[in-house]
Amino acid sequence: MMFKNRLAMAIFAAGISTQVAAVELGEFNGTKLSIGGYVKAEGIVDMPDEGDQDFEGSMRQTRLNFSAAKEVDGHKLKAFVEADFWDNNTTPDDSTYAPRMRHAYITVDNLTVGQTWNGQFFANAPFDVEMLNFWGPGTGTIAGNGAVVRPDLVVHYTLGGLRLTAQDPVWSEAAYPDMVAAYTYRTSGHAFNLAVTGREVGTGGAPGDDSEFGAAVSAAAKLQFADTTLALSAYTGEGAGVYAGWGYNGARGADQSVDVNDQGDLITTTGFSAGVTQKFMDNLRGTVRYGQVEADEVAATMEEDTLKMVNVNLIYTYMPGLDFGIEWRDQNAATRPPTAASSSMRPEGQQVEIMAMYKF
Repeated sequence: MMFKNRLAMAIFAAGISTQVAAVELGEFNGTKLSIGGYVKAEGIVDMPDEGDQDFEGSMRQTRLNFSAAKEVDGHKLKAFVEADFWDNNTTPDDSTYAPRMRHAYITVDNLTVGQTWNGQFFANAPFDVEMLNFWGPGTGTIAGNGAVVRPDLVVHYTLGGLRLTAQDPVWSEAAYPDMVAAYTYRTSGHAFNLAVTGREVGTGGAPGDDSEFGAAVSAAAKLQFADTTLALSAYTGEGAGVYAGWGYNGARGADQSVDVNDQGDLITTTGFSAGVTQKFMDNLRGTVRYGQVEADEVAATMEEDTLKMVNVNLIYTYMPGLDFGIEWRDQNAATRPPTAASSSMRPEGQQVEIMAMYKF
């Protein structure tokens, strides 16, 4: 039972590490206060298939969170707020950055309400392997699009391994929330998740006939064999491209049109991922991961119908809480194209990232 509980915590921490690394400040009037987060320095070398090589360094992933927890009339009550420094994403040359709210939610027993991870994230990220790529974790899964990973409002209800989620819809004119139902099953050494998603998708058709219901199914597993961890996932369905980060028009951030063709018909996207992490020593681990998402139909202007991404990394724990890492990655299509207010382009081609992170 102790090993099973440790596995469950390890799987959870893999995707939500900043929320479990915290320093307790103390208890005041029955409320336990704590702070957490990390300071991260990263340097990224871009080696695009087209264009010049360049280097960009940043501290903007640095995060700070605060939580307050207490018991009220036998109920467990918690509030959590987290920020990083990606609010004014302007140009790489600008070194003055504003805080951005990542999480702000309240939990009462099994119910969570607020801005936090969507249901797709919980169905995949805790079952994935470790990556340094800030803009690409989850590629190949139904939760690969970071632009919609934390909706403005989410409601989670958990009961044992069951998680039911209703979240702010991607399509602004939807008559009901986007929905996820997921179930997690754990054995003495492994964990599995099955999820079903559904949402109303705007199709741009005639008045009264301008939306369709899109549904998808996802499966994920994390298997532990001594010092080796294997992660596998797959999904397929309609209306899921905007959450996966790829579709009819490629990678379009929060633009839900990736799920609809020019005739207003829903397309199907299918993705899978596989990754393995090997613990070489107590303080050294490495990961190899591959993920891809394919659209069964793409626009005539698209050169690719499939987004593919490979990640290879090594992470060295110099001392408890302090990690150094290096990651090589390659993708066959650009993701998160830049706009006038964004420099967050990840181009087609290769990247090498080096990082130092202190978690507290």
